[in-house]
Amino acid sequence: MARQQERAKRTRASIINSAAIEFGRSGYAAASLNRILEGSGATKGALYFHFDSKEDLAKAVLEAALEQQVAITEPLFSNPEITPLNSLRLFCDEIAGALIDEMVVQAGFRLTQDPDFFQDVLAASANWLLTFEDVAQRALEAGELREDVDPKQFCRLLLATLIGQFFVNGLGDATDLRTRFRQVFDIFVAAMAAPGWTAS
Repeated sequence: MARQQERAKRTRASIINSAAIEFGRSGYAAASLNRILEGSGATKGALYFHFDSKEDLAKAVLEAALEQQVAITEPLFSNPEITPLNSLRLFCDEIAGALIDEMVVQAGFRLTQDPDFFQDVLAASANWLLTFEDVAQRALEAGELREDVDPKQFCRLLLATLIGQFFVNGLGDATDLRTRFRQVFDIFVAAMAAPGWTAS
């Protein structure tokens, strides 16, 4: 029984990974279930055992992408040895790498462009904003941001600009995306950080 459950988990994970590749390359509408099956090595029966539909599979990819993003960011944002503003700086670097190297994360961002998943993306975005706002509020209280900075506005503008840079980059060179993200962060810091703040 345990062996069957383990095999079922592996099959499900393989289907999600193959779907991430397909959604990342083709987008949701043009994605082919046959290509997903071919890439995963799973049968059609296995696919429909785990997922009710193509939409259900896409939502599973979105969930997996969010889990990977949280795994990347949570250690940064919860580490008391990293100051709040520095945790945001490190986030920019780490998430840039994940957007290039991690197909599931990349596919998750590609799916955010599809109107069919607007409500799912809206819910995920709300959670992200709350996390970022908490970090920005701590940065304000620690004297890392200027006293007149609105943490909510800071976070919304930073996230929107990073996402824009991702699409402008066109999934190009990872080093280039990291450079773009660092430039975005440096511009925001120059505009909103308290005098004397330095990266560490």
